[in-house]
Amino acid sequence: MDFSLTTEQRQIQEMVAEFADEEIKPRAAEIDETDEFPWDLVDEMAELGLMGMPIPEEYGGAGLDYHSYAMALEEISRGSGGLGTIVAAHISLACNMVYDFGDEDQKSEYLTPLAEGEEIGAFALSEAGAGSDVPSMETTAEKEGEEYVINGDKLWISNGSVADTVIVFAKTDPDAGGKGISSFIVRPEEDDGFIVEGTEHKLGDKGCPTAELRFDNLTVHEDRRLGEEGRGLVQALKTLNGGRITIAARGVGIAQAALDEALTYSQDREQFDQPVSDFQAIQHKLADMDTKVQAARMLMHKAADKKMRGESYVKDAAQAKLYASEVSREVANEGIQIHGGYGYTKDFPAERFYRDAKLNEIYEGTSEILRNTIADELLD
Repeated sequence: MDFSLTTEQRQIQEMVAEFADEEIKPRAAEIDETDEFPWDLVDEMAELGLMGMPIPEEYGGAGLDYHSYAMALEEISRGSGGLGTIVAAHISLACNMVYDFGDEDQKSEYLTPLAEGEEIGAFALSEAGAGSDVPSMETTAEKEGEEYVINGDKLWISNGSVADTVIVFAKTDPDAGGKGISSFIVRPEEDDGFIVEGTEHKLGDKGCPTAELRFDNLTVHEDRRLGEEGRGLVQALKTLNGGRITIAARGVGIAQAALDEALTYSQDREQFDQPVSDFQAIQHKLADMDTKVQAARMLMHKAADKKMRGESYVKDAAQAKLYASEVSREVANEGIQIHGGYGYTKDFPAERFYRDAKLNEIYEGTSEILRNTIADELLD
């Protein structure tokens, strides 16, 4: 690994950091309070080429390497955890599914508007009874001639209520377990039978709608199937593996935001006639927080580096996501402690960082599942 940034990577990081400081951070509290999808910020990010960062230019993307993508998502998440999820679910899950497994016609018709930011994508895998246990899903896609009829429910779908394209996983062979799952491109505005049952009232991650979806005899042509029948689980696992790098980036961004706020507050807040940053107990907290952030960031870049080299990065992505997720919560928790009573109020962003950080340990692979994955790789 080369630990120095190229000129292009540095320029991208600086550009997104400036956008986060000037446009996202001033809106973060409002987004958290209203829980409304920030369409204007998404439109601005589309103009900057941030809604299709790692997708090749021929399909409407910016053609960025994964280091640049991870750093950009870190900066976006530093501004708003919810906005970080919006972008990660849109690119890492929806866009990458079409790019990795779609044919040229599908990429031209569906990927290009997603990568250009003209449309929003979502990834519908989880169900009420099938979170970590994906093969137990009950949504079905029954073949009738040249069409599939989809019936079932999906839960916890980021961007699900606002998406123009939703990648839906369903069983085409209910008796084949994980080998009977296939994936489909669904268009909510075009396909009858796509129903948004509602959105969740969440602890954090505000601004990104987490939807419950229902499919009632929703019919799609076979040209909307991604790849071969029965390959859906393999596709999902590969996509989630890459997505874990960007969830690690979200964790690093939130942790960095919590550290930045704690550092500033500790220097401004005075007790016993001196800034609280003069006290060794606070200095040790800040030192530990920064060390954890730096370590999480390096794990994130290690996984990105292996992905870019075409090497196996299953363990690396799992470790990056696991560590960055737990670090984001730990650093956010210490940020509250440094703020004291003020950290427990909405007058300061410290409590928001904690609420946004917790989600990292749950979605796109719980910390428990990731530990299983890491152990499997070690023992293989």
